[in-house]
Amino acid sequence: MRISGRQLIRLLEIDGWQVRGRATHGVFLFKKFPGETIPRTTVVPDKADDLPDGTLGAILGVKQTGLGRTGLKTLIEKHGLG
Repeated sequence: MRISGRQLIRLLEIDGWQVRGRATHGVFLFKKFPGETIPRTTVVPDKADDLPDGTLGAILGVKQTGLGRTGLKTLIEKHGLG
């Protein structure tokens, strides 16, 4: 699956993730989930280029967003890539 960092940031914001800060390497996002005491966090590279598969996989993994590729596909189908 090909998606740029900027597209992923927009989709995560639609999904309720909040931007907490920006740095030269990317955008820091967080989201509080019910039943979890500590908010989940992730950093997404702020690039117009497609994210490498390993980077995208890490961001979508359980330790960061927990979306997985199926969750990402659902967000894209629901909201588009804009």
